[in-house]
Amino acid sequence: MTRIDENRPFLPVAIAVLTVSDTRTLDDDKSGRTLEEMITADGHRVVRREIVRDDFEAIVARLRTYVEDPGIDVAITTGGTGVTGRDTTPEAMKAVLEKEIEGFGELFRWLSFQKIGTSTIQSRALGGVAGGTYLFALPGSPSACRDAWQDILRHQLDSRTRPCNLVELMPRLKEHLGAGG
Repeated sequence: MTRIDENRPFLPVAIAVLTVSDTRTLDDDKSGRTLEEMITADGHRVVRREIVRDDFEAIVARLRTYVEDPGIDVAITTGGTGVTGRDTTPEAMKAVLEKEIEGFGELFRWLSFQKIGTSTIQSRALGGVAGGTYLFALPGSPSACRDAWQDILRHQLDSRTRPCNLVELMPRLKEHLGAGG
C-alpha cells in the first residue's frame, strides 16, 4: 500500500495533456479538461494541452515533440486506445517509447475491471518512458481519466509517495544516454 511521507518535499511535475480525436475541440474536450483540473488541483503544472487528430504519424510527431522538450516531464494522452480501425494511440506511443511500463496498463485494467467488468479488455491503456519523459495513454472517457489519475498517476507522480514513486527516478531516466544526454 502506498502512503504519503510528509517529511519529503512535494515536487511539482510539468505535464502535457494530449487528446487524440478527430471531432473534439478544446472547448468540448471533457477528458482533457478533466485531466487538467485534477493535475492542477494536485499541485502539478499543465504546460501544454492540445488536441491531435487520430492519425498514427500525427500522434508520433506530437509525442516526439514532448519528449524533446526539456520543459515537459510527463505526457498523458486520452483517446484512441480502443480496438477500432482509427484507434492508433498505443501503436504510436510504442513507436516512441524506449521502455514500456507494463504495470501501468495492467493495474489500470485491474482497477477498471472492478467498475466496468469484462469490458475493460477493450482498453489498451499503457505507459512508458522515452528520452527521460514519462508517457501514458489513457482511454478517451472522463471516467477512465479520473480512474487513471486518482488511482494510479497522482500517487506515482507525487514525490512523497512511499515506498517509491516515478518522480524520484526522473534524474536517472537518461542514464543510458551518457554524460551528454
